[in-house]
Amino acid sequence: MRLRLITLFSSWLLLVSCNKSNTCELNPEVAKVHAPVQIERLEGPFFRIRNQTDAKEFLQQHQLFADQFLQQRQYPSQEVLAGALVKLATNTGLQKLGKEAENEFKDTEKLKGELKLLFQHVRYYFPSFHVPPVKTFVSGLSQDLFVNDSLMVVSLDFFVGPTASYRPNVPAYILRRYTPAHLLPTVALAISSKYNKHELTNQTMLSEMVQFGKSLYFAEKVLPCTPDSVIIGFTAKELTGVAFNEGKVWAHFLEKNLLYNTSPFVIQKYVGERPDVPEIDKTAPGRIGAWVGWQIVRKYMTEHPSVTLAQLMADKNAQHILNESRYRPKRRQ
Repeated sequence: MRLRLITLFSSWLLLVSCNKSNTCELNPEVAKVHAPVQIERLEGPFFRIRNQTDAKEFLQQHQLFADQFLQQRQYPSQEVLAGALVKLATNTGLQKLGKEAENEFKDTEKLKGELKLLFQHVRYYFPSFHVPPVKTFVSGLSQDLFVNDSLMVVSLDFFVGPTASYRPNVPAYILRRYTPAHLLPTVALAISSKYNKHELTNQTMLSEMVQFGKSLYFAEKVLPCTPDSVIIGFTAKELTGVAFNEGKVWAHFLEKNLLYNTSPFVIQKYVGERPDVPEIDKTAPGRIGAWVGWQIVRKYMTEHPSVTLAQLMADKNAQHILNESRYRPKRRQ
């Protein structure tokens, strides 16, 4: 089964699924939501570190960051961590990458505004959401994002994009998700885990698909003007292909009796990171199961407009979501 791309259909689909920003209308009620954002750029003080004394002062001035992001307590002593920071801050390669990150994200107010709109959407759906203080940093490509109720750290060096001197050491199909455009979706998907409830035992293919689908649906609701391709990290061609062949993809899961498979190895093939899923077709992108889960969740929410995002995220019953979605995509011939 070949995932065919029909030129005329593809062009139309790209317009509706990849260019939301052209037709997106923001809910005016979201603008009323109070979601103050505090951003502190730590790249400057970090790259001013020259010795142990400077490093210790940096750690003392940013204790929450040191404890939670740098995991200060995991080091034998503060001296050891301080020494590691000195080596990083004085590394010429990292300094170059830091300048590139600073240049790409030099407009702090723009980043602040984008994060504020994201947080406003989250608080619109989840009023108790606590907006954490945001720190930007250059981690040396060690961790892209950290977020909890008390702190968010964004490592800007991950998101510079293809022009960066150094890029994350990951496969190309993951690397393409490390660009400036993917920063906010990465944040949104991370925040979704706070609300995405799921069964911790007896995981099936279906439960994993729906769990990922709920996270992607959360991201599209809090980033309503972000193209689907950016949210899930598919290329435009991949997104067009899976959408056109949705019925065939779904038929594969049914015909192979995959929905209730509990093998972590098998589940990983369809929802985990891979360049492609040749079990379906060599053109089928990795994580295609997550994309199908997204479509199931979308259909469920269309069928049940009274269900809130909070109620959806709290629903652990993947079978219930599938049944009530009436998800039956037609198989194209």
